[in-house]
Amino acid sequence: MQNRILIIVVFILSLILVSISSNKNTTFFNSEPNIKIKNTKTDEIDSLNLEEYVIGVVAAEMPASFSDEALKAQAIASRTYAAYKMEQESKEYDVVTDVSNQSYITIEEMKNKWESEFNKYYTKIANAVNATKGMIMYYDDEIVEAYYFAMSNGYTEQAGLVFSEDKDYLQSVKSTYDNSNLKNFEVTVNFEKEEICQKLNIKCASLSFSNIIRSNTNRVNSITVNDTTFKGTVFRNKLGLRSTDFTIEEENDLIKITTRGYGHGVGMSQYGANGMAKEGYNYEEILKYYYKNIKISSI
Repeated sequence: MQNRILIIVVFILSLILVSISSNKNTTFFNSEPNIKIKNTKTDEIDSLNLEEYVIGVVAAEMPASFSDEALKAQAIASRTYAAYKMEQESKEYDVVTDVSNQSYITIEEMKNKWESEFNKYYTKIANAVNATKGMIMYYDDEIVEAYYFAMSNGYTEQAGLVFSEDKDYLQSVKSTYDNSNLKNFEVTVNFEKEEICQKLNIKCASLSFSNIIRSNTNRVNSITVNDTTFKGTVFRNKLGLRSTDFTIEEENDLIKITTRGYGHGVGMSQYGANGMAKEGYNYEEILKYYYKNIKISSI
């Protein structure tokens, strides 16, 4: 009799565990979730339907001229990042409207951006968002921190080298379609020596660069300027460079810095995604290439 009772108890507990596991990805959100966004221009906080928000993010973050499958991949990445922030944040708002999280623009701003092509581009982006409605990425039943950026140097970067925390799904991959055929893949910026010293907040009668340590993807992990060592990401941000894959050349009184790619390099490359889409890859194939071993399912 005791054995029968024990078997029944174990059976009931197993059913409860299965139920909890199957509902893990859905209980956090209701069917039509809202996201709280803080406008960094006005400091106002507003609550917006998540799908409407995603339209505004895709419109701000990816060129509307990109292929449909790239726009769908961007919609899922943007929605996933938003869902991650909604689950993680404990502030009075979930996200801000600038690149501190992911950029967002209103319909009025879209009209100003696209002018006579507003209807065409709004419809195109709205269709991409609607086609992927509610879809977000998971890794081990947890919402993915879906970083993305504009253009790689030919490889994406391991997350830990940029954000100080490794993620199994954010590993370096080759991004074939990010190459010199793209406009502004390689960009050279000229600085005066005094300007660099000022931006780096260092004293220097002269200027020298040494101990440049690079990752396997050729991005600069650290660089010493005179006697001060900077992380590559800090050096990039202080000088406003397009990426951390850069070379430095001195020419008379000028410092010429040439960058390859655009952005932090972690997660999905938007131009790489568009290149894949043009070659016939669909949004799921694109996302599973840039985010390793993830699953895509609806909220």
